[in-house]
Amino acid sequence: MNDLTTEILKTDTNGFQHASDIWRAGGLVAFATETVYGLGGDATNDMAVARIYAAKGRPQFNPLIVHVDSIETAQKYVDWPQEADVLAQAFWPGPLTLVLPLKADNGLSPLVTADLPTLAVRVPAHPQAVELLRTFGGPIAAPSANPSGKISPTTVEHVVAGLSGKIEAVVDGGACGVGVESTIIGLASDPTLLRPGGLPQEAIEAALHRPLAIHSDADTLNAPGQMVSHYAPGAAVRLNAEKAHAGEVLLGFGNIACDLNLSAAGDLVEAAANLFHHLHALDAMQTKGIAVSAIPEHGLGRAINDRLRRAAAPRP
Repeated sequence: MNDLTTEILKTDTNGFQHASDIWRAGGLVAFATETVYGLGGDATNDMAVARIYAAKGRPQFNPLIVHVDSIETAQKYVDWPQEADVLAQAFWPGPLTLVLPLKADNGLSPLVTADLPTLAVRVPAHPQAVELLRTFGGPIAAPSANPSGKISPTTVEHVVAGLSGKIEAVVDGGACGVGVESTIIGLASDPTLLRPGGLPQEAIEAALHRPLAIHSDADTLNAPGQMVSHYAPGAAVRLNAEKAHAGEVLLGFGNIACDLNLSAAGDLVEAAANLFHHLHALDAMQTKGIAVSAIPEHGLGRAINDRLRRAAAPRP
């Protein structure tokens, strides 16, 4: 389906109802969360989930995150160890995804989990996303609403630029506040950081009173966002740059002369919120390359650096 008219829907009762009707009919609707825009489809509908993969050009061995409206809804689909309760009570709604063992007869499409025995699930903090999920009344599979491997979208314009004509609608929830995807924690065994994201690792470890194990890129894919080359603009990305080379533009951080600055004040929260928006803007310049200043490797800096390393990785 590459000849659809992609509607822009308002965040009101009519917009939420229309989006829900599209989902019930097996269609796709992108919507804002506090992290990035998600490309949503009914997680119980095989054809809808298959269309998510097709619209994004996403490999089907890369599982999807299911968004739900509450802890109680999440518990319908997964086993719920004590660590899940601690983290959900502390950080949901919010930019945290938990990967948990699937319950038998869960009713979800096996395409959502890429046939893994676990499910990635979260409750988003964006109030309009939660209202939309409640209007629909079921689980929504929603990876980031961009072509696979490209820069994640934080505005309606980003979504339309990448997916117009391939999906039925986008609910205009404004700019996303966090700006990087959710942190993913695996709880099928020892608590493991599967993907750094919008919730700092330190906060999670403090809540659990223990350090997290860390997933390696050499390990088997078991959660979304672990592809080595991911979140990539069209231009080549060079990291830890002090200045731009000939033909490059410089994405800065801190007090530095640059083409765009993630945060002149050196604020990692501001930098995370600006990351994908600035990469989109620099990529639109059709430059030869994007040089990026060094980012501190702590707090949200871990998530920013994770996305930048994947953006800079050799393309498949």
